Amino acid sequence: MPPRSAPTARQRRLGAELRKMRERAGLNGGEAAALLDMDRTRISNTESGRFGVSAERVRTFARAYACPDREYVDALATMADERVKGWWEEYRGTLPPGWLDLAELEHHAKALRSMQVTHIPGLLQTEEYARTVFATTVPELSPVELRRRLSHRMRRRDILDREDPPHCTFLVHEAALRMQFGGRRVTQGQLEYLADASERDNVTVRVVPFSAGAFPIWGISTLYASAAVSALDTVQLDTGYGSVLLDADVHLRNHRAILDRVQELSTQPKEARDLILQIARSI
Repeated sequence: MPPRSAPTARQRRLGAELRKMRERAGLNGGEAAALLDMDRTRISNTESGRFGVSAERVRTFARAYACPDREYVDALATMADERVKGWWEEYRGTLPPGWLDLAELEHHAKALRSMQVTHIPGLLQTEEYARTVFATTVPELSPVELRRRLSHRMRRRDILDREDPPHCTFLVHEAALRMQFGGRRVTQGQLEYLADASERDNVTVRVVPFSAGAFPIWGISTLYASAAVSALDTVQLDTGYGSVLLDADVHLRNHRAILDRVQELSTQPKEARDLILQIARSI
């Protein structure tokens, strides 16, 4: 089978974890290839995500590298066993790869925690609100591009309605609630939708009020996706230049600490809902 020309973020992550496992064992690529009776090039292509790997092969690597963490190995084997392409693949080649990576990340997450400063979280946006947000894109989107982006964003919301949805905690700054994207009617509809969504069993919405003052995130939308084991967690940052995924231990620790701090500054869920509805009525 020829190597993948464009592995997904999840496929690259699996390969990167196999590389980390090898490096923790103190082995270089040549030593690992000899230990596993494999070609060194295959080791390299597997670690880059360009070659697929079976769950059985993941366990073979783990035994060869003497990895003692059974839960971690089981989680990697589960990743390797995934064969079904997600709905987001329908958009490959028509939307930026980061959009597909985000949908895939959300789909596989056990829990999600995000911080938004200027926008309502994407998973909780109404179509009218999202349309207005996309209308601010520079350069301006064509009608076809706009429809694709709207379709993708609305389909992302489906994870909230699954039989086994991830629990989602949304930390939203008060500024995002008061920004009137689309004018009074669209903003009121969005805030009412947000308040209703906050009553879902799998959704927690908390607001960081203006009175909280300074906080350790400066305008960057941040998503923390929890995996089956914490070593496989991922941070996604939504920057002006596209989506960035981080998975180094130091990044995971730092962003957990940042979100913990922001959550400490936020209101309780009931207070958040009351504030959302109060702002909706006052617009």
